[in-house]
Amino acid sequence: AAAFVCFKAAEEGGEFLIADGRQIFRDLKTDLVERLYNRNIRYSVMELPFFGWVDNFPEFVRPTAMGALKGLVSAAINAKVDFSVDMQWGEAGYDNTKMLQARAPSQPPILVHPVTGEPHWFCNVHSHSSKLRKDRESIYGAERFEDGASQINKSDMYYGDDGAISDEDLEHMDEVTMKNVQFVKMTEGDVVLLDNYKCMHGRNVFDGTRKHGVAWFEGWTGEEEMKAKAQQSKQAAMA
Repeated sequence: AAAFVCFKAAEEGGEFLIADGRQIFRDLKTDLVERLYNRNIRYSVMELPFFGWVDNFPEFVRPTAMGALKGLVSAAINAKVDFSVDMQWGEAGYDNTKMLQARAPSQPPILVHPVTGEPHWFCNVHSHSSKLRKDRESIYGAERFEDGASQINKSDMYYGDDGAISDEDLEHMDEVTMKNVQFVKMTEGDVVLLDNYKCMHGRNVFDGTRKHGVAWFEGWTGEEEMKAKAQQSKQAAMA
């Protein structure tokens, strides 16, 4: 569970966004849910578009140099994060410069609630997909991935086996997600409590200064009794 607190609302925009993951799961096309469930999803969490100079190496040297660079970068990044990342060579979208992309482990986009047993959507495709991010530029203006951390933090999304997700499927996931989003305009002192399994969350674009905080917690009075009751209900329904 989580508690989101507003210390200062933005001058314009910046609404807190929430969406029912159970309803998103029910609204997605059945064939897409099956593909996603069987193949999982995978995020690229970082792009390092700084390796154009590698192309200046003689062709017979290039594979060895790229292998050594990939190994060094992989070791350095994995020493800093609490999950394993896989570095892959590619071309950055900025100017097709050679880059190393860090991809997180494969994970399921659909989870089962630990108490109720309900399936729910648990996937931030609308935030991570490069294609959907570019689509938003037509509404909110171009995002600036020009230098520094902005370049490094650029993300994308794939199937868990590194296969590409079609534009049609990405657009459908985004459409269903946004159909279920509620815009909550928080003001100073407001607190939103939510179940982080059932409910997805985010924020809208904004102008000005926006200061919010979050506290994560787990466990509550009567938790074990609630879990036992939910399990009994599930078993009765399957009998």
